[in-house]
Amino acid sequence: MNGRFKASGGAVGGGLLVAGTTSDAGKSVVTAGICRWLVRQGVRVAPFKAQNMSLNSFVTREGAEIGRAQAMQAAAARVEPTALMNPVLLKPGSDRSSQVVLLGKPVGELSAKGYHDGRQEQLLGTVTDCLAELRRTHDAVICEGAGSPAEINLRRTDIVNMGLARAARIPAVVVGDIDRGGVFASFFGTTALLSKEDQALVAGYLVNKFRGDVTLLEPGLDMLRGLTGRRTLGVLPFSHGLGIDEEDGLRVSLRGAVRESVVAPPHGAEVLRVAVCAVPLMSNFTDVDALAAEPGVVVRFVDRAEELADADLVVLPGTRGTVRALAWLRERGLADAIARRAAEGRPVLGICGGYQMLGERIEDDIESKAGVVDGLGLLPVRVRFAAEKTLARPVGEALGEPVTGYEIHHGVAEVTGGDEAFMSDDQGRGLDGCRTGSVWGTHWHGSLESDGFRRAFLRRVAADAGRAFVPAPDTGFAALREEQLDRLGDLIEEHADTGALLRLIEEGVPEGLPFVPPGAP
Repeated sequence: MNGRFKASGGAVGGGLLVAGTTSDAGKSVVTAGICRWLVRQGVRVAPFKAQNMSLNSFVTREGAEIGRAQAMQAAAARVEPTALMNPVLLKPGSDRSSQVVLLGKPVGELSAKGYHDGRQEQLLGTVTDCLAELRRTHDAVICEGAGSPAEINLRRTDIVNMGLARAARIPAVVVGDIDRGGVFASFFGTTALLSKEDQALVAGYLVNKFRGDVTLLEPGLDMLRGLTGRRTLGVLPFSHGLGIDEEDGLRVSLRGAVRESVVAPPHGAEVLRVAVCAVPLMSNFTDVDALAAEPGVVVRFVDRAEELADADLVVLPGTRGTVRALAWLRERGLADAIARRAAEGRPVLGICGGYQMLGERIEDDIESKAGVVDGLGLLPVRVRFAAEKTLARPVGEALGEPVTGYEIHHGVAEVTGGDEAFMSDDQGRGLDGCRTGSVWGTHWHGSLESDGFRRAFLRRVAADAGRAFVPAPDTGFAALREEQLDRLGDLIEEHADTGALLRLIEEGVPEGLPFVPPGAP
């Protein structure tokens, strides 16, 4: 298993495309699971997603911005994430336009029509070059598709589904979420809407999120094989508690949602309640996953002022629309509720865009082009949006504990006062953010994943909130993430036909896959 795979093109690593019948069918987690299964077999594997639309992103060591799902998949593969793994990232700024991030750097804003009318097709060469480089340096590359490969209105410019599979000549498996219902129709319809050339690369199906007795499903799987000439290569059971990084905040309905926590009682006498304001264009809401991992911390997303009443901590998360989110807070009465909390000494935390909103003034001629806008005035901070985006992986200290994080923002903060800086260097010099009373703000995403700092921060929050909450002394977020990734690998190893998957990766596209009419219109 340690030797180089041989694909049809010669001495390059093998490849596989994980497509899906719909968005959120499970492509991201299946890709991560296959990566973890392969690396445990001694295979040098890398993840790849040609084009990702997501507001959850990550900064690599070389300072490149990629989708956070690809960073998670790289962790599953036990490799360092790079820009090669997600060459095109689209960060929505509205329903009609997105910032285009190419090879980790922003290159401008484009409307959806402008992107699909020419720009996307031009990027195919860049995408295939990145995939080829990964295949030269790894035994296998597991590619994740986007949406559905049967989006026939977009097929001409597709660079992430069958367009990629055709260009790289790699086989595809299609994932379907049976928990939604209609999985057989979805598998058949997806295949039947592809052209003959695209269908020739679809090698099989994977059922995701199955509940119940799999023997009751088998007659349908047999009939599907009879209709399409393709096997189902696995039935993955529904599994609770796999709170891995979400890919796209725009598609997730967060009203009243609760992030999944570890099943453990509070370490102290009381729980700690965290309310996250579900602002428009919310980005990197995965920041609060580390809070939800703590026994006794209950995290929920809210959009009403009255829902803040019983919260011990209110979090303003990042957003791709700081000024728009600020207006939203005011329209819903959340801004006033947060101001009352601050006046009462009750804890508030702002992260990135949330930190900017807590300041006195925002000067934005870049993102919203709104000019000068008053902030909430709860922190002595003035923010000016710069044309160049800050992308960094800072290291520092806070509350006497080491902290690491990553920065993704156009806003430049000028701190004019406050009780203390939030993040400092080892000499106590301020690096980022500030605190005034019980209101905290920082540009650093991911800081709460630093275990010692998270516990120290929660102790401060509990004290300010008057709660008898005590953080568990042994919660390790990185270890919990590893456990989750191993569970994904277990799902593939125990419930998929790994022999068939390995043959597809090593040997490429099977010959003689039948055509299912009518094909693409």
